[in-house]
Amino acid sequence: MLRSVLKWMDLPPVWLAVFAALAWVQTTRLPVGQPGPAVVDLAGGLLVGGGIVLIGLAAHAMMQARTTLIPHRDPDALVTTGIFRRTRNPIYLGDALILAGLMLRWEAWPSLILLPLFVWVITDRFVVPEEARLRDHFGAAFDRYAATTRRWI
Repeated sequence: MLRSVLKWMDLPPVWLAVFAALAWVQTTRLPVGQPGPAVVDLAGGLLVGGGIVLIGLAAHAMMQARTTLIPHRDPDALVTTGIFRRTRNPIYLGDALILAGLMLRWEAWPSLILLPLFVWVITDRFVVPEEARLRDHFGAAFDRYAATTRRWI
């Protein structure tokens, strides 16, 4: 039972929530400096909004292709259209944008060092295994796609 619970907890939104919670704790328990200018607040909001849009576009493309949105499952299709023409991982990129935006909005400046750690965790836990599954399922088609489309941006 514990293994089943841990499996379902090992999902990108959970990792995003954990890193966001760490930033929230930092900014509420250990605030640093003065509030930033309004433009920083605006940038944070735009990053959060942009991340949500990216995730929505990617989810729509994947649903259109009738393939899974759930990590660690075998894909039914190689999605290379829409937002997937620009980045191989728009959902994870959206997660990173949301996290960065929240950190800016909350003025959690020291927590910004968590952003590269979040990207590393997502890459290690999800991106690399997913790309291996895509390569196994789609072979040369995935290799051609990976050669022309960046992993992140």
